[in-house]
Amino acid sequence: MSASATRTDPRAPSNGSSRALPAGTRRILVLGGGFAGAFAAMHLEKRLAGTPDIEIALISKENFVLFTPMLHEVAGSDVAVTDIVQPLRKILHRARVAIAEVESIDLTKKLVRIRHKDLLNAYEIAYDQLVLALGAVTNFYHTPGLEAHALTMKSLGDAILIRNSVIDALELADNQVVEAERNKTLTVVVAGGGFAGVETAGSVSDFLRQALRFYPRLNVNMIRVVVVHSGDHILPELGASLGRYAQEKLRARGVQVRLNTKVAGYDGQEVTLDDGTMIPTRMLVWTAGTTPAPVLSCLPCVMQQGRVVANECMQVPNFPGVWALGDCALVPDPLSPGKFYPPTAQHAIRMAAALAKNIAATTRGLPPQPFKFKTLGLLATIGRRAGVAEILNMKFSGIIAWWLWRAIYLSLMPGLQKKVRVALDWTLDLFFSKDIVQLPTLHSPRISRAVDSRPPAAEMDRKPKQHSNGEPNSRRGENANA
Repeated sequence: MSASATRTDPRAPSNGSSRALPAGTRRILVLGGGFAGAFAAMHLEKRLAGTPDIEIALISKENFVLFTPMLHEVAGSDVAVTDIVQPLRKILHRARVAIAEVESIDLTKKLVRIRHKDLLNAYEIAYDQLVLALGAVTNFYHTPGLEAHALTMKSLGDAILIRNSVIDALELADNQVVEAERNKTLTVVVAGGGFAGVETAGSVSDFLRQALRFYPRLNVNMIRVVVVHSGDHILPELGASLGRYAQEKLRARGVQVRLNTKVAGYDGQEVTLDDGTMIPTRMLVWTAGTTPAPVLSCLPCVMQQGRVVANECMQVPNFPGVWALGDCALVPDPLSPGKFYPPTAQHAIRMAAALAKNIAATTRGLPPQPFKFKTLGLLATIGRRAGVAEILNMKFSGIIAWWLWRAIYLSLMPGLQKKVRVALDWTLDLFFSKDIVQLPTLHSPRISRAVDSRPPAAEMDRKPKQHSNGEPNSRRGENANA
């Protein structure tokens, strides 16, 4: 979407400047295509369906909304790569969608500067109301070596890379003869004992063990998966009892859990812990920290730990028409004075619906309403047919929690088509082995050669050897290269 483009002129020239909307038209600009942003735009479409003088626009880095609770299922080869993403244009029918990076936000002039990675110029987009839903990015906290060598678990690309790395480790280890090198190849360290870390560790461990049947030179005793967590029990959001249950389940499945410990560094070959322990490994997955999008750090509004502080209605104080929700915002919880809502998918989805209702109300001159939501529950899988959950103050574990996790998150997935695909993936997984095909992400080898190119003169002087059928080898080579 061009900065100068308007709803009446979608192909306006890209001159990097901002032009006003047609007279009487207002623009609601949503920044971010994650749960918060995509669902906010979707609900705005419904709430403002009868108001043609309002344009809804969404800026996103990708053209899809990612169902992040199932990222570990991609990494563990439980579901197909594209089954946990829904194209934005399939769920948004009226809103304008632009795939670009947000470079700057000017709350005073009401301008947002964006840039597409393949275009030279940046563009400024004017707005009447702005929704900040830019999410969070991985934070390495300046830990030595992590930015250069560690894998992360935040995007679809991250999950694909982990999946490929696991398969590559099996392929490499199957052909290594030095025991120490093979053990290093089959060691995976996961930093962080929260939901992302525990679920990733469980999925990777299951993937490695179930794939061993195809690698006859390897055995289960060679596999080592280690979770490093700074607290005294994993999954602190679920409480001590379920956290310790999850620890025991992981240990029973061969996953080591190191508590009260942090990763102090990683050089691509060895993880150093803060207690001095060294773990040889070619694969470290970092899930131990995130921070809001850096572009927000320059905003003049009230910030706390890099997040935009909003009021109970999700409005940004002192800046009329600016709203914030999701991982990049701190929204106070009226039901728990002094606390803010946690950055989870269930909160982002419900915040989006409430925010759309509030924006629609303000366009009609009505006051917005505070967002109130009591957490329904928290769930986590810890491997194949095992999970932990706390729902409506009731605690579950084992296969019941695992089944609840799948049922609840399947119901939350946007789009019937994706629900059916994931359900089919899970059904097939009950009867067939995991797919161990690496997904190529690089170009195939290429060459540029003239059509009538001839071999070097030295080769032309040699008398070609005759094949048993009388055909010269040089002729066969030409045919092979044709």
